Amino acid sequence: MASNNHNAEDSARDVDTDTLWQAADKLRGSIDAAEYKHVVLGLIFLKYISDAFTARREKLAEELKADGIEGKQAENLLEQRDEYTAENVFWVPPEARWDKIQARGKDPNIGKLIDDAMYAIERDNPKLKGKLPRDYARRGIAPERLGGLIDLIGSIAIGTDQARAKDVLGRVYEYFLGKFAAAEGKLGGEFFTPRSVVRLLVEMIEPYEGRVFDPCCGSGGMFVQSEQFVEAHGGSKRDISIFGQESNPTTWRLAHMNLAIRGIEANLGEQPSDSFTRDLHPDLKADYILANPPFNMSDWSGQLLRDDVRWKFGPPPVGNANYAWIQHFIHHLAPPNGRGGGIAGFVMANGSLSSNTSGEGEIRKNIIEADLVDCIVAMPPQLFLTTGIPVCLWFISRDKTGRNIKGGGRDRRGETLFIDARHMGTLENRTLRVLSGVNGFPTSADTDIGRIVEAYHAWRGEHGAGDYQDIPGFCRAATLDDIRGHGHVLTPGRYVAPREVEDDGEPFEDKMRRLSADLHEHFAESDALEARIKANLDRLGYGE
Repeated sequence: MASNNHNAEDSARDVDTDTLWQAADKLRGSIDAAEYKHVVLGLIFLKYISDAFTARREKLAEELKADGIEGKQAENLLEQRDEYTAENVFWVPPEARWDKIQARGKDPNIGKLIDDAMYAIERDNPKLKGKLPRDYARRGIAPERLGGLIDLIGSIAIGTDQARAKDVLGRVYEYFLGKFAAAEGKLGGEFFTPRSVVRLLVEMIEPYEGRVFDPCCGSGGMFVQSEQFVEAHGGSKRDISIFGQESNPTTWRLAHMNLAIRGIEANLGEQPSDSFTRDLHPDLKADYILANPPFNMSDWSGQLLRDDVRWKFGPPPVGNANYAWIQHFIHHLAPPNGRGGGIAGFVMANGSLSSNTSGEGEIRKNIIEADLVDCIVAMPPQLFLTTGIPVCLWFISRDKTGRNIKGGGRDRRGETLFIDARHMGTLENRTLRVLSGVNGFPTSADTDIGRIVEAYHAWRGEHGAGDYQDIPGFCRAATLDDIRGHGHVLTPGRYVAPREVEDDGEPFEDKMRRLSADLHEHFAESDALEARIKANLDRLGYGE
């Protein structure tokens, strides 16, 4: 799985996804790197709903037998669609069942057979209409490769009652999404959000109940984490309503599959669509917004939208969509009401904190002066598999009185919390850093995620979060006057004092003499090594 999710990795290994990954990886020679994940994940989804259907069928057969119903009558009842949909199991028509597909895995027309199966499932399950991949034949994948992949997927039980209870498929999805993101690199066209970053956003804003919105939802990871948060804190998935939008058609289908396997109801619009040029939820005022928009996007049709109603704080530059996204989020946040206003948590490129080009500084100033910026977190480098762009987290609140916090919070109007988390996390390999605290609820306070969340919740005055205090090098609460004094720049390093250096008890003069002696010793070793290398080159005839 993605290297930042060990629970998913462990479950994935239980079903031998390393072998499956190797088979999937071979497909890259046949199709575009940015698209081949949809081939694999589409087949996994097909296997899942077929497994779930078969499990329900077997259980139904036992129930009928116990009632004395067998033979032709039982067979007829076993093919009744309502017997499955009533149990929230997708109806799988005979031609789409996995055993039929796998039996013809070596058929030269296997691609078309899969497309037909996907069409049949969409036809008989209105919720999935237009949301499954139906382009296997068009991709031109060699039948033997596709057939081999089908055989491997066929060896994994992912839709049985036992597997569903363990959310095996959900974890396999996470494993593959992370693997594909790492394999695709910047060719993927999308920035896969690390699970630790999603977890941090969700833990910070605590979406217990209400409308959750992600207008650039990708594969739906924000929604999955939000639901898990609610259920882990004693709530129900019925406590939140999910709204999303995604412009990439294949990713939009992937999001529907990702949510369907978990039984999550979501309104992602009737079709994939660009949030700027065709907002599918124009009247939505969300209680929570969670998002990781594309960074520094230049081709966002800004020239066509100069007078859009969303730009209350100033028209965003045509060449960069960062402040278009920020204002889009603010536009869709619920205004202050009886229980408080909406809150947004989202990822942004660091440039958004200080840029003054093309009017961005003026827009940022207007947002700050409207007292909307609740918290800024500077994130450590190398968290993202697919981009090296330094990032930060913004938290925007339409109501800082504390009314929109479960159990109540303190009035923090005129204040913003700055957190510098750049030193957090550990390098898992040369290119990837991970934050601790991604597994299990509640998040432990001694983890990276827990420490950031605890500081924010204490500053907000949440019940049981403890007393907040500024910590040099980590966090500081600043006033609007402080931010004005820094020219409305939001870089946490401007506000968070340097970390205190621990006194090791060694007098300064003694330490300098020791370190100087060590340095001269290293110089001497370097000179000796250089002399040996030159002597060896002379002996080989390559000297000067």
